Amino acid sequence: MHTIKLKIHDKAYKHFVWLLSKFSKDEIEIINEDEAFLKTQAELQIELDEINEGKAKYYTFEELDERLEHKIMKHDNRL
Repeated sequence: MHTIKLKIHDKAYKHFVWLLSKFSKDEIEIINEDEAFLKTQAELQIELDEINEGKAKYYTFEELDERLEHKIMKHDNRL
């Protein structure tokens, strides 16, 4: 699968989106890069870099469960 990033003039945008809509969702997916998408993409890239560089911290299931319980209790106390 390939990803292409395009800059399209407003005049051509509606025509281009119409053309893309003629393909099935399995063939072409339109990805809107809004601010939330870009923020999430940057955060995930940092995490991927940490994994690739061997700097990521891994948890056992029990450690994860304990951390989640602690977070839940912390937020329940705020209510």
